[in-house]
Amino acid sequence: MADNKDKKADLAGPGVSTYEEVDKILPNDYQPLLPPKERMQALFELKKYIEENLCKELNLFMVQVPLIVDIRSGVNDMLDRDGSRTPVEFDCGLGLDKPIRAQIVQAATKWKRPALKLFDCKVGEGINTDMRAVRKDYFLDHDHSSYVDQWDWERVMTPEQRNLDFLKDVVKKIWKVLYGAGKHVQELFPQLKTDRYPDFPEELTFLHAEEILEMYPDLPRKQRETQVLQKYPAVFIIGIGYVLKDGYPHEMRAADYDDWITDTNSETGKPTHGLNGDILVWNPVTKRRHELTSMGIRVTKETLVKQLELAGQMENLQLPYHQGIMKDEIPLSIGGGIGQSRTYMYFLRAAHLGEVSVTVWPDQLKQICSKRNIHVLE
Repeated sequence: MADNKDKKADLAGPGVSTYEEVDKILPNDYQPLLPPKERMQALFELKKYIEENLCKELNLFMVQVPLIVDIRSGVNDMLDRDGSRTPVEFDCGLGLDKPIRAQIVQAATKWKRPALKLFDCKVGEGINTDMRAVRKDYFLDHDHSSYVDQWDWERVMTPEQRNLDFLKDVVKKIWKVLYGAGKHVQELFPQLKTDRYPDFPEELTFLHAEEILEMYPDLPRKQRETQVLQKYPAVFIIGIGYVLKDGYPHEMRAADYDDWITDTNSETGKPTHGLNGDILVWNPVTKRRHELTSMGIRVTKETLVKQLELAGQMENLQLPYHQGIMKDEIPLSIGGGIGQSRTYMYFLRAAHLGEVSVTVWPDQLKQICSKRNIHVLE
């Protein structure tokens, strides 16, 4: 049974761990299915398939995306509303009397919504990006990196579409693309289809965070997810950010993009909230829960104010991004971020993010990996 301290410590994305724990969880019998050269070839086949078909299924087009933003804009993604993850900041602009204070993006979540207006997107039309970011406040393990790559997408919607049925419909289209990408790359690289691991699940199960809490009331969030994935190897968990029946949210969410406060009781017949969620899968290589994407219907000006009040961040209302929402200058939208390296890792049956992306890793982690036949790219 978990105590309240366990549940509270489990709320923020980066978590807290040790390399002793990492040493225990990495597989001891790992044999990569593809050598580095073929893994890169397969990776870019996945990338091409997902970008093309995501645009086709959701009616998106590819656009450029910022790596750095002006701190005054308020468009950087703060990820969790507890302040546990802060962006890298620096001054830029040689010769300026007052340099621009810039931040490296942690995700393009909030940038995309004003971008819909910039690119003149109509209802049912949207944008997709090949986003790169830095999240310096992660514990670096097998599936968390300070370097982040995502397909950050956003699509214009109507007020009438702000419901769970519409959310689920979009999620099903995304899962269709991801599953199709996995089967596509198996055809091109038959080594990836092996009896060593079960095949990718075709069905995605929808569960509300409240339902999972009912199933495992004494477990903290990550352990609840681990247990439910034994039953359903691919799930979309709805309602992330609002306080559940046990007094804790399933996980923290920033207050100014996903709508996690809207009451959905009329749709579920239960005391539920939130128009957002995450796709998680069971990774048979690492034998761990594995998050692929976080997404949701975005806040209205009314739900933005409510969520900022709960988060104690009402001062943010004066920022340009937030003012754009309050003045109805930014379209209503749905959007999300699909982790590229996380997706490659899952479909290419890799044991470590470092096998599919190049970034920095601590020597201690590299030594742990090396003795398990896991060799990260540098």
